[in-house]
Amino acid sequence: MAGGDIAFVRLVDTDRGDRIIVKAPPYDARVEADGLAALRAAGAPVPNVLHADEGLLVLEYLQAPESDGTELGRTLAAVHLATTDNTFGWECDNLIGALPQVNTTATDWPTFYVELRMRPFLHVLPDDLRGRLERACAGPLPDLLDHDVRPALVHGDLWSGNVIAGHWLIDPAVHRADREFELAFATLFGGLPPRLLDAYLDVAALDQGWERRRPALQLYHLLVHVALFGQGWLPGVVQRLDVLGW
Repeated sequence: MAGGDIAFVRLVDTDRGDRIIVKAPPYDARVEADGLAALRAAGAPVPNVLHADEGLLVLEYLQAPESDGTELGRTLAAVHLATTDNTFGWECDNLIGALPQVNTTATDWPTFYVELRMRPFLHVLPDDLRGRLERACAGPLPDLLDHDVRPALVHGDLWSGNVIAGHWLIDPAVHRADREFELAFATLFGGLPPRLLDAYLDVAALDQGWERRRPALQLYHLLVHVALFGQGWLPGVVQRLDVLGW
């Protein structure tokens, strides 16, 4: 099947007459299965995991007419608002794409974002750009992110390729974060169902100042893309730093 950048995925017709999705990722597939289970337990629409082991993930095959994303947006907002844990991070480390994602828990969102999302990827930047981001991490970035943040369970990798027919979520990088972090990445590339974000905001408005914070919250996934796919993604990092005046 087309659409992914990391794993080998096939649609399989079984001898029982049903269809399944078989994914062979270059990482322990049980990590992905755990993320799907966490989202399902929180009420998010995800495929059932039929099997998971170190090298193979088997999922139910889901098919429906394309949705405008209204119901998914409302459900995602409800998942974010329902989180009761008061720490950022997760009970274990997992993955973003095929890269390690460290989820050591913290009670302070700016510290978590700077230390566990920004600093692990600074080494992928050329010296001048790394210096700019290091200076931002030393003061302006945590100051900007310091608002009344409540931890939310996030999918963590919410882009159009991980939304199936406007109904279901796949391929998560779950952790607890500022819910603005989820929406910042969701708007980075576009292509999501047209009503998803509007429906989300109908249920859960964002705090004042979210427009200013959004470019800063997009930096993590841009750094991940630099690490995964090369320096063609550096202009996106530069553009966000320029907008923020850093």
